[in-house]
Amino acid sequence: MQSQDVSPLLIVPASAGRRYLDLRELLRYRELLYFLTWRDIKVRYAQSLLGAAWAVLQPLLAMVIFSVFFGKLASIPSDGVPYPIFTYAALLPWTFFSNAVVQSTNSLVGNANLITKAYFPRLIIPCAAVLSGLVDFAIAFVVLLLMMPFFGVFPTGGVLWLPVLLSFAVLTSLGMGLWLSALNVQFRDIRHIVPFLVQAWLFATPVVYPSSLLAEPWRTVYGLNPMAGVVEGFRWALVGTQSPSVALIAVSGVVTAVILVSGLSYFRRVEHRFSDII
Repeated sequence: MQSQDVSPLLIVPASAGRRYLDLRELLRYRELLYFLTWRDIKVRYAQSLLGAAWAVLQPLLAMVIFSVFFGKLASIPSDGVPYPIFTYAALLPWTFFSNAVVQSTNSLVGNANLITKAYFPRLIIPCAAVLSGLVDFAIAFVVLLLMMPFFGVFPTGGVLWLPVLLSFAVLTSLGMGLWLSALNVQFRDIRHIVPFLVQAWLFATPVVYPSSLLAEPWRTVYGLNPMAGVVEGFRWALVGTQSPSVALIAVSGVVTAVILVSGLSYFRRVEHRFSDII
């Protein structure tokens, strides 16, 4: 009697209690995370006329529009920095955040076929959507470095803090992405709401104006917007504007942690239903 090959059976145990994160499981699927991240990058530029130039055009065009309407016509102060550089330095983390939130919101629904056919940590999908945006960020960052000497502005020693500030932006994006991607599986109109949410969030963040326009204690309260500390921190680190207050950064950091932990908790609580609903 001939023996038959039997495919290995993977048994996924039910989680005891509420698990926020299984690092060992994520490490086992790290190659999948790399593949999905790289796939998202290639898909973004596939059959695109301008390719990677879109990573530059988005913040560059926004900088021009803001410089004309807010810098020239409205005469918004820019803390002694040329307004185009003042705005572009803020648009770097903001553009990364807004794109990451939109992409991660649609990530689970966009990978429905993959979710229903194979088991893997679902957390990898929104993570890949967020991480893929770092390529656009890097390209836009190089453009800023090339623009700064033209305006007579040079990086300060605060650039050493950029990895920390960028980490805050990544974690905030991931936290929001976990919440919205999980909600979008059940309520498909979430994807239509997110662009309006991001647009309103832009003007609630000091991108076109400095937070120094606000007096204390309102400036510290402003830190409830987690991107406020990130944007102000980027400006300080790159172009030497007034350093953000410790209280503002602390409040933004706490809110970022709350968004991330609560988003992770909700995502893990409902992810077992994704295959059935999606």
